[in-house]
Amino acid sequence: MAHRDYKKERANYDGKPSVMAKNRSRKKARHLLEKQGKVRKFDGKDVDHKNGNALDNSPKNLRVTSARANRSYPRNSKAGKR
Repeated sequence: MAHRDYKKERANYDGKPSVMAKNRSRKKARHLLEKQGKVRKFDGKDVDHKNGNALDNSPKNLRVTSARANRSYPRNSKAGKR
């Protein structure tokens, strides 16, 4: 049985343009709310996209939540956001 190279698999996934775009968008959303004074670095808060679309950084779609609340539900097609 061949062993999987998880490090290589992860690098290939993270380098996809779609994944990189979502990551940039999430960082941009965080930066926008930091500039507005709603979050600070290392404050234990997450910037939540209400509709689940990481590429939608409109002000009405962003909210500040605790990390625990934002990471408490599965991200799949059958799971609804609360």
